[in-house]
Amino acid sequence: MIAVAAISSVERIRAILANVPDPEIPAVSVVDLGIVREIAEDAVTITPTYTGCPATLAIEQMIRVALDDSGFAHVAIETTLAPPWSTDWISDEGREKLRAYGIAPPPKGAGASALKNAQAAECPRCGSSNTEEISRFGSTPCKALWRCKSCAEPFDRFKCH
Repeated sequence: MIAVAAISSVERIRAILANVPDPEIPAVSVVDLGIVREIAEDAVTITPTYTGCPATLAIEQMIRVALDDSGFAHVAIETTLAPPWSTDWISDEGREKLRAYGIAPPPKGAGASALKNAQAAECPRCGSSNTEEISRFGSTPCKALWRCKSCAEPFDRFKCH
């Protein structure tokens, strides 16, 4: 008989949260975006993508429901703003999901330098780097509005921070 390794409660919580979508970008989970900072047996720590993120309460509520429905009502949800969320925390899978959804993620390592915001974004539709930022304000506070000069399509790009 083959012994099946027991899945720890932390791994079970991570799997549950991997299915909690971001309320503003349902193609990615709160784990994909790096909003979930830490998971312990008795607490989940989250950091919103933006200090004034209007979705923070909705994210907390969605996590609470997912944990409660899965038998983890005893697990606390803690929100911390320090250190602030960084685009570097977006997983590789999350970056691909964003691109497929039509949002250009910044390159890895861009969170450390605001200067990288000026670099051309890769168009998530045609892949061209012939792009320009047309507004620092996109569909949400954590994104800027860009346009591809090759295919003429507008798209959001996460601000590097």
